[in-house]
This record gives sequence, structure tokens and C-alpha cells, in this order.
Amino acid sequence: MALSSPQKVRSIFISDIHLGTRHCQAELVTNFLAAFEAETIYLVGDIIDGWRLKRSWYWPETHEAVIQSLLTSARDGTKVFFIPGNHDEFVRRYADRLVAKVAVRDQVIHTTADGRCYLVTHGDQYDPVVRKAKWLAHIGDRFYELALTSNTVVNWVRRRFGLDYWSLGAFAKRHVKSFIGIISQFETIVAEDVHKRGLHGVICGHIHHAVSRQMGGIHYVNAGDWVESCTGIVEATDGRLEVIQWTESGLDTQSQVIFKETPVETPGSKPVGPIQ
Repeated sequence: MALSSPQKVRSIFISDIHLGTRHCQAELVTNFLAAFEAETIYLVGDIIDGWRLKRSWYWPETHEAVIQSLLTSARDGTKVFFIPGNHDEFVRRYADRLVAKVAVRDQVIHTTADGRCYLVTHGDQYDPVVRKAKWLAHIGDRFYELALTSNTVVNWVRRRFGLDYWSLGAFAKRHVKSFIGIISQFETIVAEDVHKRGLHGVICGHIHHAVSRQMGGIHYVNAGDWVESCTGIVEATDGRLEVIQWTESGLDTQSQVIFKETPVETPGSKPVGPIQ
């Protein structure tokens, strides 16, 4: 159900848009941003895919429209934070600077309306492959691109038969044991680090797997991606965090049930101050 007018929210968190790639759902990103009026927008890494752009330049008008939408929001008074990921790591050289009214940060502590403190970070620093074998991460990226291309063909056939969109990547992450193990390991490492910092939770991206759940007293929230799942996080004016899925028709109301936030328990230690 599409929203007729912008809904006022406190914050928006989006990650893994991968502008500069043919599989980026840029038009849906633009529609999603237009559907909400936010005080703060967090770009949680891999917004621009520098890896792919180095290999082959691809930058259609729909991708430029996303950038212009964000810049317009920044000029109009919305606080916009850009937290680079591994695919747009070239932006990290501008950390702690203001670029076109967009604040570039390595990571940020976000305090919700109800006083909870969340680490906002892309998450690649928790990925041992990215940290210790970057060449392997690049190979994996090539295979992921091939899988997305295959997915495009599959969905072309499905549309011919009147069937809904189906994601090969999402299916694998739900059912293939190796994917499930990798995701679980990543989530555990992130949650353990956030617990040590004395924070209430974490909002990240990187693994293209949207979720909102409790892990050992920590609220782990992943924004997903805009290549397959088309998901983002919205903070309501009362501080509730929801991971919602966006479709060509607008908000997927079923996703509100799937990603409904679970009650958050406050850790024993007190939250620390902002990370610079």
C-alpha cells in the first residue's frame, strides 16, 4: 500500500544500495525516501559500489536521482550521516568532515527517542574475509553478481506466468546451511562487541539480511539491502525501530509482522558516549 503523503518519522537507516550496479533497485530507494519525512537519515554503508564502478562504469539517471534526493534532504535541514562500507571505502578518507552538508563518519552512536543507544556501523569490520582476505571478498562479489544475473532471468520467466518476484539470494540465506552459519557468526560477533561497549543495540548492514531481534540482551538490527530484499529501518517518533520492506506498490504491510520489533532489555552496563 503506497503512502499518499510523507509520514513523519524520527530517523531512517538504509544500507547496501549499491548504486553503480545494474541490480540496484534505485527507483524503489527514491520512492522509499519520498514516503517519509525524517529528522535524520543514516546511510549505513555500500551506498555507492566503488568496486563495480572501477570495473565498468554504470550510472543511469535513476541512480543520480537517489543522490540528488539525499542532497536535497540535507540542504532542507535533515541531518544526513554517511557511514561508508567496504564497497564505498573511498569515502572514508573524508571521515569526520562535512561534504555537501552530509556528515561522513566511520561509525555513530544513535540515541532513540526513548533513550536507547545504538552503534550505527556498516559492519564490514566484523567480517574476517573482508579484514584478512580482501581478494577473496572480491571473488565472492563476482559470484554474487553472477547469482543476481541468474535471478533476473528466473524472475523474467516468473513474470511471464504471472508469478511474484522471487529472490535466489534470500532463499539461500534462509535455507542453505553455509549461508545460515555465516550470518549467525557475523551477528554473534557484532552483538558481543556491542555488549562490551555497554550499548543497547546495533544497527548495521553488510550481509544483505534484514532482521530485528534480541541477542543476549542486545537489540541486533540489520537494514538489509536494496538489491534484492529492498528493506530499510524506520524509527518512529516514540523510538520504536521497524525493519520494513518496500515494493513497487509501496510498503509491504506483511513485512511489519515479519520484522516487528521485539521488546528491548537494557544491558546491565551504562551506555557509553558518542564515538568520534
